[in-house]
Amino acid sequence: MHAGDWVMVGLYFAVLFALVWWVVKQGRDTADDYFLAGRNLGWFVIGASIFASNIGSEHLVGLAGSGATSGLAMAHYELHAWCLLVLGWVFVPFYNRSKVFTMPQFLEKRYSPTARWVLSLISLVAYVITKVAVALYAGGIVFRSLLPGLHFMGLDSFWIGCILVLVLTGAYTAAGGLRAVAYTDTLQTIVLVAGSILVTIFGLRALGGWSELTAAVPSNYMDLWRPMVDEAGEPWYFNSDFPWLGMLFCAPIIGLWYWTTDQYIVQRTLGAPSEKVARQGSIWAGFLKLFPVWIFIVPGMIAFALAKTGNVEGLSQMVNEQGEAVGKASQAAFPHMVVHVLPGYVRGIVVAGLLAALMSSLSSVFNACSTLFTMDIYQKMKPEASQHNLVWVGRAAVVAMVVVGIIWIPVIKGSRGLYYYLQGVQGYLAPPIFVVFFLGIFMKRLNAKGCLAALGGGFLMGLFRLAIDTPPKMGYIEGYTEGSLFYYVHNIYFQYYSLLVFIISIILMVAVSYMTTPPPTEKLKGLTYATVSEEQKAESRASWGWKEVAGSGLVLAIIIFIYAYFS
Repeated sequence: MHAGDWVMVGLYFAVLFALVWWVVKQGRDTADDYFLAGRNLGWFVIGASIFASNIGSEHLVGLAGSGATSGLAMAHYELHAWCLLVLGWVFVPFYNRSKVFTMPQFLEKRYSPTARWVLSLISLVAYVITKVAVALYAGGIVFRSLLPGLHFMGLDSFWIGCILVLVLTGAYTAAGGLRAVAYTDTLQTIVLVAGSILVTIFGLRALGGWSELTAAVPSNYMDLWRPMVDEAGEPWYFNSDFPWLGMLFCAPIIGLWYWTTDQYIVQRTLGAPSEKVARQGSIWAGFLKLFPVWIFIVPGMIAFALAKTGNVEGLSQMVNEQGEAVGKASQAAFPHMVVHVLPGYVRGIVVAGLLAALMSSLSSVFNACSTLFTMDIYQKMKPEASQHNLVWVGRAAVVAMVVVGIIWIPVIKGSRGLYYYLQGVQGYLAPPIFVVFFLGIFMKRLNAKGCLAALGGGFLMGLFRLAIDTPPKMGYIEGYTEGSLFYYVHNIYFQYYSLLVFIISIILMVAVSYMTTPPPTEKLKGLTYATVSEEQKAESRASWGWKEVAGSGLVLAIIIFIYAYFS
């Protein structure tokens, strides 16, 4: 890092905190303003904030790392941009009409107060062991790559990075709530995309161009679709090389849950003043979501190619003597590119982008956690709490989530890769949540007992898999006895296990609902397609415009082009 690089980083923080100060001055001390920005966010800010919330540490570290170790296999998850169109056209009308603060609150309206409690607890657990811990871990990896010799009070650069990212992000999130998160996300999106594009450009220049990349990497790196059976000859259900069956039928379950029902993402659309603005923001986010294939996965592939060809010194640790990617070293592919490929001064812009991604994802989960805890748990326990008190409880909730997240970091260290870990855990916990939302708006016959059966059964299956996976990852045991139940549960590919959880959740929900009393129709008004009034339908149609239709068509066309080019 040259002096000019540090000037760029300092300028980024100066602008960031000036923006936070302005946002805090604009805010009011009410729950509606703190948690939903007064429901006054514009479409550009909503879309940019959704993108920045999603494109965080797991992408800069994990997604680039997966690009270095396996090529384009993980691009399927980035091409789930079409799920944002499902959010805008299918779910937003229901969320907008319900005027809820949280996704569990929507479940309470559709099913029962107990469903709200259950989803709140599941969501908080999921956020701590995925988003909070992953963001802190990735922050540590970035700092270890950029400043390997940094030590302070017995802590190395990894833990210093974790703590710095935590303190800085927690400060502005606690101060300004969703409004601060959304506006800083917009700034961070611009810095992040610009910086990542520079990494791709300078990386290709150092390598010699796109043709040199395709020649240097294994042929399967450039293919989105992988065979169901790997070369080792293991049973197809053990193959973990992103087989086409899992990517085609299982991965969309996680994508639809994440983009259409997850508080972490959907909270931005809840802050829109109207259904039209929320839909426009979702479409804009869908367009931005198409960038990661080119600015995160491809740089990871470039880093592997540079290490293999020896074009750039300092990347040799990413490959072994056989010219294959080394998993642990490849997790830092993106930071390595920043350090060894970018020229001076440009490096400062990209480091600011790295920090922007780390902080944007962490601030979003802080805000989501505080909203869930405060509005779905604390307010239920103390309905007489003042608006001022709710805001301060939300701020305090952030601290507790962070402590548990730090404790969980060693589990992530023992996993195959950061992004693989993230998708695996989400694959275990997401299916039942998506089932109760998606079936809930399409089938009015489904009731609260069916919802609880699906959430409870699916969540227990997910926790069972996590409990089986954790001891080997922590190093407590080497593995399980071949042929035992634990052996098969631990080794079956996570996407297939996710599909199993999905199917069982559907069976539980439908079976229990039809064996018990149907919900009263008057309770479901406006919450299912069958109970939406003609007036509500007309109001929703009036929010459609040619720009929304054209934008959705453009997103779909680009997705189809990418699939065609890399198939």
